[in-house]
Amino acid sequence: MGVSQPLLPVGSQSEYTEGFVIRSQAGYLTVRTEKGDIQTRLRGRLRRGRAEGDLVAVGDNVRIAIHEDGTGSIEEVLPRKSVFSRQLSGVNYDYQQILLANADLALLVFACTQPDPSLRMLDRFLVVTERAHIRAVIVVNKVDLMPLEQVDKLFGMYRAIGYDVIYASAVTGQGVEALRECLQGKLSTLAGPSGVGKSSLLNVVIPDLNLQVGALSEGVGRGKGRHTTRVRQLFPLPGGGYIADVPGLRTLALWDIQDEELDAYFKEIAPLVPECQFNDCSHSHEPGCAVRKAVERGQIDPRRYESYLKLRFGDPEEDDEV
Repeated sequence: MGVSQPLLPVGSQSEYTEGFVIRSQAGYLTVRTEKGDIQTRLRGRLRRGRAEGDLVAVGDNVRIAIHEDGTGSIEEVLPRKSVFSRQLSGVNYDYQQILLANADLALLVFACTQPDPSLRMLDRFLVVTERAHIRAVIVVNKVDLMPLEQVDKLFGMYRAIGYDVIYASAVTGQGVEALRECLQGKLSTLAGPSGVGKSSLLNVVIPDLNLQVGALSEGVGRGKGRHTTRVRQLFPLPGGGYIADVPGLRTLALWDIQDEELDAYFKEIAPLVPECQFNDCSHSHEPGCAVRKAVERGQIDPRRYESYLKLRFGDPEEDDEV
């Protein structure tokens, strides 16, 4: 999924090079190249007409023209291998907001408490990563605040269906080495609700990073932590690779996913779909539904099944902060 345009005519005074976008803020994009980091803007001709999605994003590989003053313009966005994105909220038309391009790995960070986790929100993240073919690792933070038996009751089902789950604590250091191993040499995103301690974990995983850490306001409920991320950017890792801190999200509307294909992005549901009596089974009420039978037998956790139904038929908590 690239935005490819021809380069400027031969004979232009500009110098050309390739690199990748490591920072985006207010229309300015920092591109890392062999010649150093260059501040750029997207060339005007690439912005003509109304776009159906972000034309360039953090993680994109780009070809740029370097001007005499040392700044640059993005002339071409090279094809992407993956896109971590969502439907942009607050607009009355379809628009794909790209959170990170070319991601290898998504660390989905949720706290076991303070704030209490919404597993339905986690399931939305997992659908997005499954759709984008991005490996997802679930990071359960603040495990120092809850007995591990209780943490397992909340998150153990995800390990049972094949997801990697890391129990972590920025306070005690638990899980930090496992996180470093996951991140080694990869372009990763760290995503999750506000207030779950993403910045605190990054500060421990990447020494001397010193990200601003937001504290939960007193009396604030689930997912209402003060949002501290101001820009989208990649942070280099000591052992190679980069990680992006994606801002806390108020909605995660699914992009380019039809209702009838949603079951393909639930790991424990997808293998059962061919066994249903009807080809167009919605797994909600039809006779001969293999998915409903699996729920009744305890093979599918009822919480995951409920998440599937809410995503397919409408979620009254869709406006909760994600």
